[in-house]
Amino acid sequence: MGDPKEAGAEASPPGAATRGGLSLLSQAESEEPSAQGSALLLGGNEVKSRAVVKYSSAPPRTAFARLEEKTDLKLPPANWLRESAKLGPAGTTVLGNSKKSKPFSSFGMAYDFIDSVGNDVDVVSDSENIKKLLKIPYSKSHVSMAVHRIGRTLLLDELDIQELFMRSSQTGDWTWLKEFYQRLIDQKWQRKKKSKEHWYQKAILSKFLYYSINGDGAAQPVPSPAEQQESSSSDQSHESEGASWPAPFEMPSSVSEDPSASSQGLKNDFVRNILWTFEDIHMLVGSNMPIFGGGRYPAVSLRLRDNNKPINVLTGIDYWLDNLICNVPELVMCFHVNGIVQKYEMIKTEEIPNLENSNFSTKVIKDIAQNILSFLKSNCTKEGHTYWLFKASGSDIVKLYDLTTLCEETEDKYQNPFTMPVAILLYKVACNMMMKKNQNKKHYGTIRTLLLNCVKLLDKSRHPQIIASANYMLSELFQLDEPKKEESSDSPLNENSDESYSEEEEEMPDSDENGTYSTSSDPADDNKAVAIIKSVGELSVPEKYKSIHQIRPSCAFPVCHDTEERCRLVLSYVLEGLKSVDSSIKKESDLPAADPSTPIPLKYEDESTRGGPEGLEKQMALFLDKMGSLQKGNCSRQSGMTPGSWQHKMKLQLILKSSKAYYILSDAAMSLQKYGRALRYIKLALQSHDTYCCLCTNMLSEVLLFLSQYLTLCGDIQLMLAQNANNRAAHLEEFNYQTKEDQEILHSLHRESSCQGFAWATDLSTDLESQLTVSCKCYEAANEILQFSDLKSQNPEHYVQVLKRMGNIRNEIGVFYMNQAAALQGERVVSKSVSAAEQQLWKKSFSCFEKGIHNFESIDDATNAALLLCNTGRLMRVCAQAHCGAEDEFKREFSPEEGLYYSKAVDYYLKALRSLGTRDMHPVVWDSVNWELSTTYFTMATLQQDYAPLSRKAQEQIEKEVSEAMMKSLKHCDVDSATARQPLCQYRAATIHHRLASMYHSCLRNQVGDEHLRKQHRVLADLHYGKAAKLFQLLKDAPCELLRVQLERVAFAEFQMTSQNSNVGKLKTLSGALDIMVKTEHAFQLIQKELVEECDQPKNDEATPAAESSPNLNREEVIKLLSIFESRLSFLLLQSIKLLSSSKRKMSSNTEEDTVLQTNKQIYSQLLRATANRNSTLLERIEVVICLLEQLASGSSMSNSSPAP
Repeated sequence: MGDPKEAGAEASPPGAATRGGLSLLSQAESEEPSAQGSALLLGGNEVKSRAVVKYSSAPPRTAFARLEEKTDLKLPPANWLRESAKLGPAGTTVLGNSKKSKPFSSFGMAYDFIDSVGNDVDVVSDSENIKKLLKIPYSKSHVSMAVHRIGRTLLLDELDIQELFMRSSQTGDWTWLKEFYQRLIDQKWQRKKKSKEHWYQKAILSKFLYYSINGDGAAQPVPSPAEQQESSSSDQSHESEGASWPAPFEMPSSVSEDPSASSQGLKNDFVRNILWTFEDIHMLVGSNMPIFGGGRYPAVSLRLRDNNKPINVLTGIDYWLDNLICNVPELVMCFHVNGIVQKYEMIKTEEIPNLENSNFSTKVIKDIAQNILSFLKSNCTKEGHTYWLFKASGSDIVKLYDLTTLCEETEDKYQNPFTMPVAILLYKVACNMMMKKNQNKKHYGTIRTLLLNCVKLLDKSRHPQIIASANYMLSELFQLDEPKKEESSDSPLNENSDESYSEEEEEMPDSDENGTYSTSSDPADDNKAVAIIKSVGELSVPEKYKSIHQIRPSCAFPVCHDTEERCRLVLSYVLEGLKSVDSSIKKESDLPAADPSTPIPLKYEDESTRGGPEGLEKQMALFLDKMGSLQKGNCSRQSGMTPGSWQHKMKLQLILKSSKAYYILSDAAMSLQKYGRALRYIKLALQSHDTYCCLCTNMLSEVLLFLSQYLTLCGDIQLMLAQNANNRAAHLEEFNYQTKEDQEILHSLHRESSCQGFAWATDLSTDLESQLTVSCKCYEAANEILQFSDLKSQNPEHYVQVLKRMGNIRNEIGVFYMNQAAALQGERVVSKSVSAAEQQLWKKSFSCFEKGIHNFESIDDATNAALLLCNTGRLMRVCAQAHCGAEDEFKREFSPEEGLYYSKAVDYYLKALRSLGTRDMHPVVWDSVNWELSTTYFTMATLQQDYAPLSRKAQEQIEKEVSEAMMKSLKHCDVDSATARQPLCQYRAATIHHRLASMYHSCLRNQVGDEHLRKQHRVLADLHYGKAAKLFQLLKDAPCELLRVQLERVAFAEFQMTSQNSNVGKLKTLSGALDIMVKTEHAFQLIQKELVEECDQPKNDEATPAAESSPNLNREEVIKLLSIFESRLSFLLLQSIKLLSSSKRKMSSNTEEDTVLQTNKQIYSQLLRATANRNSTLLERIEVVICLLEQLASGSSMSNSSPAP
């Protein structure tokens, strides 16, 4: 339904009065549209009718002249057959509303009101055809109409068999239909001539209309022979205005409006186009009926009747329907006898069905309309097919044929002249639906069906432009850049919405519950008919025919289960479009040679109109030249396409679509880890884009953004190929595979370009360094493109992603070069000096890290910048390690170069921590950097301690630097956080304390003189030994280290005892040392546990070497430490016994000391016997030690002696 605000039914201002014999309305009163339809109560049955004028070319409504009685209509008026503005286009004909409609009249209306076609309107037709259909049960005359379905709309056109067969005898067209007609329907067909009475009545009506608009009413007699001559000329004019059937394929290939369309019979030449709603049927109707002003109503229709002939039912239905369609409330009837005017009579529209001799039920007319529409809906189901509704004269049988199917059985299936208009209309409706911005995607299935049927109707060789455009629109229906919809949301739509009306569908026999019509027929009937109405009387039965089909169910859009399937569909349409374009381009040999006297026009464009100081095209050319893409002849158009032609524009769009589809395919393959396939697809995407660049004369920023995205993805793929070298053979196989579709698309691309612009980016190399370098170059190229026309500010997210990838790939390359340098360093045996190759690799690695850090800092990515700073610090450590072998191992000293590089490493680690700010920003990275920094300090300190540079520095300075480095390492070693690295941190901290304690212990032994300094060292050594022992005790896998620390503490106690003079002091020190020995029990228990687990394991046939029997326990180390332990315990017990014995003789009896003395003697005795037994196993020896330590611990607990601090 149209918008009531557009236009309404015809109306004129009321207030005209009838005066005597001649009444005129003011001609200045213009036709005012009214938005009101009409709802009429007729004969007790309500028939809903509403008419809205969508378009009107009628002049301002003219008043009709009431003719005087006895006016002789046989005499022509002076203005007869002259063009009259008052009658409008009807003035050039003698019949006005009875003018014969053209065979494509519905298409002309459909083209003009494309919004209504396919969705809102059920029927588009001439009003004469509508009336003819609704009169079928009342009339014995023949009916012949062509029916086409577009979406949910049926287009009805008169199919004049006589005209067709006259044409057939002249041109040879339609011969197949003529033969079919003669064979099955009318075997003795011949053209029927119209009677003289028919032409007489037409002439009388024509003269009456001209009299009615002649203001003075004067009739100027014309001699009888002249009158006859005029009549004959009138007949000839009608013959010439008959159906103008276009020859097949006269329609221009261009889809745009063409002036020649009128000569094709496709022009909408109706005076009015009316959106008429009759009950629940919406129709777009064309009408040429003249409407006059006058009487009590603002609009009337004018009719001429012979007073001797009563109005019959057919005439009454005609008048009633005409007034309903044009929303005219009143009918003016002029009666005559033998051409002499007798009287006028005014009849209201709602009174027409009740006229004498013309009684009919409006309810029946409504039922007829609904039944006919249901019949056509149910059987005219194939979109694009031409159906023929036929009823022979005097017959009660109505048949429906599928002319398209019959035509395809002939030699030339394109003989049907309806094919081109139908295809164009299908295309236009699809275009219109696509152009709507608020178009719901649920209609995509409808659009796809329209376009597929359009393509099927057309000959590829004759209509390449429409086919190419239709295929491009088909490809546009698939949203490549959107994720697949949830199928659950579309399931209600898809359950009953397969391509119900596609060409391939097998039609089901249509019948309603009463079985009123069928597709089968008895032998006497025509078995070629799609459907048959056996009796026209059935049309009057209410709801006799029920449409079991929706005229347009929701056509399902094909559900693509994955991205590849969706893209493959798109590429199939793109390929068909490219084939159509290529087939329409002349070969170079067919092109005319250039005229040497004609100058070649050069394109000029003012720089001020460009997007910047340099146009995008110039920037792109410089970029491609820099990338090595512009090769000789690369951008020459080889196919001969003219820039600006439809082929040029369409091929650009198709190529761009193919590049997008290949990009999406590549991205999908990338997510599936099919990197060879991904590289093949991105290669095709870049080849498509390269061809686009060669053809394009006006580069769009959007297209450059696509190229940046393609290169970014290509860089990702090359990086993943570099990281997955193990599957190189599989990747290579996928890369080299190519479908026939891809080959054909590539062939079309090669017609325009060599497609080598980005060959450097898509080679599958076997060299890791080459792949990483190409990946980096892809990202750099993508970033450079974003600098054009300020693309980076318009696409900030993509710009950030590109810079992140640049930083990442530079990190990868930097690590690659760093590892290569470390490998060279490991291979260096003979030469002690650093090689030039190593230094070159260091420089390359450092440069990559530096650029990567800059990339991340430019987008404020502190975390990744910290990681690259951390890797740079690691590179500095590699450099330091390379300088460690400058001298022999025995003469080795910590060199200045090592110190310099370690200091640089520390600086980079500290920068990384400053970049992160706090641990909360990224705890994992923070902990990693902290650990590396701690390791660097620890390594520096260890090397200085183990390889002290005494030739350059004093011992005290070295000790100070070692102590400072160790403490800094300890500061960055987090032993408290419960992370996966906590055991490592605890081991590191314990080792640092152990080394510091050992260093202070060594200083104390070697130092002479300053007592204050000695005391300080003694305190520090004791402190660090205690902390080291405490941390080692927390670890379950470091019993040897714990044992070693405790033994060193015992040695430290022995050293202290040597400087003591009093027995009491010595005894106290010895007691403390023995307590330390007792605390080693935990270490021996851990060793015992591991040895027991080792013994419980099934023994192999071959003995395992002792050192390799347990991955965590070094047996040789354990035996060595055990021997030392037994020796020191024996010594301590012996000294304790001696001191306690001597003090007993000097002092009075002491029960506690006696107990300790006895315990120590027993333990000492057992220890001597155990060490004397050489046949004891390691496990047995450890069990003895544990037993002795338990006895010692129990004896110590009984005494009151204080333990050593």
